Amino acid sequence: MKALVYHGPGKMSLDECPKPTLNAATDAIVKVTKTTICGTDLHILKGDVPTCVSGRILGHEGVGIVDEVGTAVTAFKKGDHVLISCITSCGKCEYCRKQMYSHCTTGGWILGNKIDGTQAEYVRIRYADTSLYPIPAGADEEALVMLSDILPTGFECGVLNGKVQPGNTIAIVGSGPIGLAALLTAQFYSPADIIMVDLDDNRLEVAKRFGATKTVNSKDGKAAEAVMKLTGNRGVDTAIEAVGVAATFELCEKIIAAGGTIANIGVHGTKVDLHLESLWDRNLTITTRLVDTVSTPMLLNVVQSKRLDANLLITHHFKLDDVLSAYDTFGHAANTNALKVIITM
Repeated sequence: MKALVYHGPGKMSLDECPKPTLNAATDAIVKVTKTTICGTDLHILKGDVPTCVSGRILGHEGVGIVDEVGTAVTAFKKGDHVLISCITSCGKCEYCRKQMYSHCTTGGWILGNKIDGTQAEYVRIRYADTSLYPIPAGADEEALVMLSDILPTGFECGVLNGKVQPGNTIAIVGSGPIGLAALLTAQFYSPADIIMVDLDDNRLEVAKRFGATKTVNSKDGKAAEAVMKLTGNRGVDTAIEAVGVAATFELCEKIIAAGGTIANIGVHGTKVDLHLESLWDRNLTITTRLVDTVSTPMLLNVVQSKRLDANLLITHHFKLDDVLSAYDTFGHAANTNALKVIITM
């Protein structure tokens, strides 16, 4: 089968690889029909994720058709259309019982990281019964790719951890796909103001179409002053960091109001300064999280009912044969205006 293989920092290629086989009775083999690229894949290519070693097939998102199941799989059968969760959960360990599936002792974020992933014609899914979701007949499967990771991540790590409430003022620092996913799902809670911060005017225009009430271009280095001016020098109740670099997290520290919450989503590959000298008396909460995908069933219902249009996040389409072009397009979003790309087998 064809698969996109990581060969160390800055190196990847579309290779011919063996089709995966069942390793355990709880496994399923899924024929991938559509997948996508995540910002985390770009972090892997930068060398920020040391658990992902050379030779790994990348990707942790997608939809497909069950090709084969192990003898212990009871929820799925050959031919079923399924949504692949970015998080693998055994459903039985200490963390799974707490619904912290991201920290499953034998699962978690392993696809495209510790085991081969979804940017391939076939993928092996551990614990299929608790790591796949059935796709309803007639569903827009392209839109559902956004439910593998990006929408639950924006919602759980940003909106839920950020304690977004009706009438609050929130700032989302980073108007890329994950920041936009947080923007879309934050509107479930009717905040009074959603301020989007980014370097890219095109992405800020997209954010306005998605529901942002105000935007700030941070290119001039004065984003903190701009946000404080927009909030009457009070700051925001929730600051969501959706980039994963030191400057954006430190910006969140500067714009958070007393009693507020800083919710980190970004994948940080280098150290970030925590300025306790100016924050120690501010009654703040700082949260971190890897998505647990506990919200996936709810989000599936919301997308199916068309209360949230997941297709808004999709800008480009490629075939697997053109996956390197897809990475180039996604990795140069400032020039290509890319949000999420769909890769079809």
